Amino acid sequence: MAVKIRLARHGAKKRPYYRVVVADGRMPRDGRYIEEIGRYNPLTNPKTIDINLEKVDEWISKGAQPSNTVSHLVEIVRSGAPVVEKKAKLSKKAQAKAAAAAEAAAEEAAEASADAPEAEAE
Repeated sequence: MAVKIRLARHGAKKRPYYRVVVADGRMPRDGRYIEEIGRYNPLTNPKTIDINLEKVDEWISKGAQPSNTVSHLVEIVRSGAPVVEKKAKLSKKAQAKAAAAAEAAAEEAAEASADAPEAEAE
């Protein structure tokens, strides 16, 4: 029996919430599992990762294979480092608005600096 440590997806549509489970490799992703050993919520800020490292080590010593994602989450929990958030890419409209706002701010600053010497001269 090939035992895997992997994520089981729960939560509503477009609102994922994961359980870290130990399951037979032949079972479906969200199907029957042997034991739940943690939880992972990617929607909170910062992301919530709650994994029982003692149980992870126990199952790995018994021969369970963690998935790539679970291995990464376990490394994060062991190091205690916060999860690095990726910067969201702006849409073309949002980029255009930001550029227009920056240009307007630059023009206002130029006008303010041009008005300042005139005020001092008077």
